[in-house]
Amino acid sequence: MKNTLLSLLFVVILSFPAVAQETDTIPISTKDLDIRLKRSPLPSRMGILQFQPVVLKPALVNAKVNYWKTKTSVGININQAAFSDNWKGGGVNSLAIGGLVNYKAEYSKESYSYVSEVILQYGKVKNKAQLQKKTTDRIYWDNKAAIQLSKNWYFFGSINFESQFDKGFSYSKDAQGNEKENLLSKFMSPGYLTESIGFEYKPNKFFSTRIGTGTARQTFVLDTAIWRTNPNNFGVEKGKNFRNELAFQIVSSFEKEVFTNIMLKTRYNMFIPYDNFGHIDHRLDVNIMAKVNRYINVSLTGVGLYDRDTDLKIQGSQTLALGLMFTFPR
Repeated sequence: MKNTLLSLLFVVILSFPAVAQETDTIPISTKDLDIRLKRSPLPSRMGILQFQPVVLKPALVNAKVNYWKTKTSVGININQAAFSDNWKGGGVNSLAIGGLVNYKAEYSKESYSYVSEVILQYGKVKNKAQLQKKTTDRIYWDNKAAIQLSKNWYFFGSINFESQFDKGFSYSKDAQGNEKENLLSKFMSPGYLTESIGFEYKPNKFFSTRIGTGTARQTFVLDTAIWRTNPNNFGVEKGKNFRNELAFQIVSSFEKEVFTNIMLKTRYNMFIPYDNFGHIDHRLDVNIMAKVNRYINVSLTGVGLYDRDTDLKIQGSQTLALGLMFTFPR
C-alpha cells in the first residue's frame, strides 16, 4: 500500500512541467482586442528618394577697390560791430570777413603713396574812416610722392608752391592825419617754388618728418620795382625777379584730434642753404579748431616766421575766428 502511494505521487510531480508548458503556448486571439499603435513623430515619405549632385560655382563679386581718399573743407567767418554816434564807451564801426578752402587727396597702394594738399585763405577788415586791411592771405599747394623702405621710413619726392592773392601794405599817416599805403608784397612778389627729395620718418598716421637732403627753392619777385618800398626785396637782387637756392630742409607735420571735437594741426619748416649755413629760415604754423556743432567751429591760428630775406626780427601773426565750416565728405 505504501509503495503504491509513492508511485502515484511521483507520477503527479512529473506531470506539472508538461501542463505548464501547454499553458504557456496557448494561442490568444486578438480579433476582439482594441490595440492602437502610437504614431512615430519622425516625418516619413513614401516612394523613392532621388538625389542629384550639386555643382559648386565660384561667386563673382563686381567690386572695385578705391585707393583714393579725399577731404574738402570750406569755411567762412564774419565779424561785425556798429556803434551809435553818441556811444560813450568808444569804438569804431567795422566789418571783417574771412574765407578758407582746404582740399586734401591721398592715394595709397601697397608701398606707394601720394598726398596733395591745397590751402587757400583770404580775409579783410574795414573800419570806419580807415582803409581796408588784410587779415589773412595765403596760397599753398603741396605735393608729395613716397615709396616705403621699411616699417617707418620712406623715400620721398615733393614739390610745393606758395604765394598770396592780393597786395600787402604797411600803413602810416600823412601830415593831415590820413592813412596812406606803402606797398610791401603782391601776387608772385614773392612766390616760392620748392622741390625736395630725401627720406621721411612716419611712425604713425598723425606725425611725420621729412628730411630733404636735396632741396632747391626758387624765389620769384615779378614786380621788379617793389624794392623801392620793400628794400629787402625777399632776397632777390634788385632789378631781377628770380633767385635759386640749394639747401637742406626739414619739414615736420602733426595733425590729430587731441580732445573730443578739438583738432590740432601744426607744421614746422626749417630751410638751411648750403652756401650759407648760418642763414637758417624757420616757419611754424599752428592751427587749433574746436567744433561746436555740425557746422559751427572756433579756430585759433598762429604763424611764427624768421627769414632774414624779409626781416631781421621774428615775425608773427595770430587769428581767432568763429564761423561756419562745411566738410565733404562727411
